[in-house]
Amino acid sequence: MTAAGEETTTSAGEEMHALVERLYPLCRSITGDGVRATLDIIGEYVPLQVHEVPTGTQVLDWTVPQEWNIRDAYVADAAGNRVVDFAASSLHVLGYSVPVSATTMPLAELREHLHTLPDHPNWVPYRTSYYKPEWGFCLAQETLDAMPDGDYEVCVDSTLADGHLTYAEHVVPGQIPDEVIVSCHVCHPSLANDNLAGIAVATFLARTLAQQTPYYTYRFIFAPGTIGAITWLARNAERVERVKHGLVLACAGDSGRLTYKQSRRGDAEIDRVMRHVLAASERPHHVDEFTPYGYDERQFCSPGFDLGVGSLSRTPYAGYPEYHTSADNPDFVSPEAMADTLAVCREAFGVLDRNRRYVNLSPYGEPQLGRRGLYDALGGRSDTKQAQMAMLWVLNLSDGEHSLLDVAERSGLPFSTVAGAADALHGAGLIKA
Repeated sequence: MTAAGEETTTSAGEEMHALVERLYPLCRSITGDGVRATLDIIGEYVPLQVHEVPTGTQVLDWTVPQEWNIRDAYVADAAGNRVVDFAASSLHVLGYSVPVSATTMPLAELREHLHTLPDHPNWVPYRTSYYKPEWGFCLAQETLDAMPDGDYEVCVDSTLADGHLTYAEHVVPGQIPDEVIVSCHVCHPSLANDNLAGIAVATFLARTLAQQTPYYTYRFIFAPGTIGAITWLARNAERVERVKHGLVLACAGDSGRLTYKQSRRGDAEIDRVMRHVLAASERPHHVDEFTPYGYDERQFCSPGFDLGVGSLSRTPYAGYPEYHTSADNPDFVSPEAMADTLAVCREAFGVLDRNRRYVNLSPYGEPQLGRRGLYDALGGRSDTKQAQMAMLWVLNLSDGEHSLLDVAERSGLPFSTVAGAADALHGAGLIKA
């Protein structure tokens, strides 16, 4: 692999898509060996600290469930042909199905355990039953229509037993201990956009940051949805107060416009940064208000924690027909879309890392910039006038109350120009953080 700092947008997109294709066949759930296998592969890209939390552990209002693993499952006709086969796709089995072994089951009885999508007759749905003992199969409606009445052999070779919930973290140390968390769910089986694309973007974002020394400490959390985030919060009570910003990544690879869902606060710094970056980039995008339904932002933003955590996706969950179906396959996500999502994350964290408040050390009147060589340093730049204005704006608003993002928004100047002006003024001893 090439170093993250050397990756072009194109090569990063292709590598992310290759990671999606590699992870796609694995059968993931909220627990089990599929999650571990997924984390093993991610660990080849970035080093991970893997955590195993035993069944029965109390985590906030929840309890870590039994671990589910599956070896095989099928529905076979009278001739022994597998008309529904787990080996062909992990979506064919209802997630967390209890073991079943029936050599003869009438189709009329079997139908009660079959799930289809009549409106999309050649797609297989994704269904689960995590917390209610059940079994079932998911199949295309056209497959069901072709099944004649009669007896079928039904087998679900699975286990539900005391074990562990597994999640992992990757930490990029920063200049300060205050943290930015990046979270993505690793519990869905063969679904490329939801959420293998999010996993891939998070992984490559971590690689990018690891080539730098960022201002904040960045903590990447790869965990099962809902129960995984709740478990992390329960086990990191002492760390939560260090979390200053956060982003949940999901549905990061489809062709839709970017969508940012704001934190519960709505005015958290990550909300302002994401709004600014998306608007300044002139990418097609949409900003949604917070709702207590969605991905794990709702756990981080629950009222007891109320963290500044938003969610970035392209087309949001349930907003595209392929959502939670076999049509959400590697062909549905593109290297270009994932590369674009990654680029936005890089841009946003670049702003977040440089967004400081400064104090003007020469606040009485405008300091003479020329004799400090600040104007001379701009000679030959195509944006000389813009850079000069940025210096004046930074000096004027450096009262300890306004951040550089405030300056950029009020002046209408690019954040990078404002941050560059602040660096120059700081180097000249005219402002201090």
